[in-house]
This record gives sequence, structure tokens and C-alpha cells, in this order.
Amino acid sequence: MLISSDTKFRGRIVTANVEVVDLPNGHRATLDIVHHPGGAAIVAVDARLRVCVLRQYRHAAGGWVWELPAGKLESGEPPLATAQREIVEEAGMSATHWDPLGVILSSPGVFTERIHLFLATALEPATQATETGELLEVHWIDFDEACRRVLTDGISDAKTCVGLLRAAAHPTLAALRAPGM
Repeated sequence: MLISSDTKFRGRIVTANVEVVDLPNGHRATLDIVHHPGGAAIVAVDARLRVCVLRQYRHAAGGWVWELPAGKLESGEPPLATAQREIVEEAGMSATHWDPLGVILSSPGVFTERIHLFLATALEPATQATETGELLEVHWIDFDEACRRVLTDGISDAKTCVGLLRAAAHPTLAALRAPGM
């Protein structure tokens, strides 16, 4: 239970607080907590079983990162709407079939961000509209190859690793793999 909160930083996206909480075991703790509005990430798989991955420059990561199309939830925006917006903006695609793949916590010891994962299929081209502060390349790679890259450290972004592995076990992907599909 939250006892007190002292805001130390308020930025464009995150707020950093020092929070005093009573833990379920009765102990009191002082925690550094970064509040984030959350996001959505998309595992976009085409009819040829290729997945869209972005090679995106991330200053905080020290360079280029392979990751799924994703973005921040806007105020009051449902996660699916964020995913639908981001797949167009970053990948230049839209989808008519969407399956939820659950939520991940990016770093629950200090960060409140929850990322909603979605599998998008039945894809159609759309007009890409990246933001001026984004530097990215769109790539389509074999889905199984992408999963191998997760297991061999070629892809290390957490939302991408979890999203790909959850999608691999999803019935929609099994149906796409079925003969005659």
C-alpha cells in the first residue's frame, strides 16, 4: 500500500518518484519508481510466414536494436488502438485480424510500464508515417528465423522476444502453417 510519493522528475513520457510503501509482509520500503503510460507491440506475420521486425536506432541501448513495431499508449487510448496505429506508422501495414498475446512487465522492480502484445495477420499495405525522432528500417524475415535469433542473442529486446515466442505457440500461427493456407 502506498504511504507517500515524492516526485523527483516529470518528463514528456515518464515520471520518477520516491515512494514509501507498506509491503504485504508488513515491512515498509522506500522505492524508486518510474511511471510510464504503457505501450503496445505487434507481431505482424504475413501470408508467407514472415514477421515484421524493425532495425531501430535506440540511443538508450547504445545503438541499433531489432524490435517489433511498438509504441506508447496515448491518454485514454485502448491498447489495440495503439497497436493498430503503430503498425501503420512504423511498418506501413494494416491488419484485419488481431489476437491478443497478453501483457509483459518490462522491468517491474522500478518501472510501471505494461506492454500489450498483439498478433496481427491478414496484412495489407498502408502509408508509413514514422515520427521525426525515429530512425528505423523495416525488415520482413522468416518467422522461424526470428525465433532462432531470439534464442541465439540476435534479438535481445524483451518485448520482441516474448512477443515472438508467444506468437509461435498461438493457434492463429498454427493455422497459417497448415497445408493449403
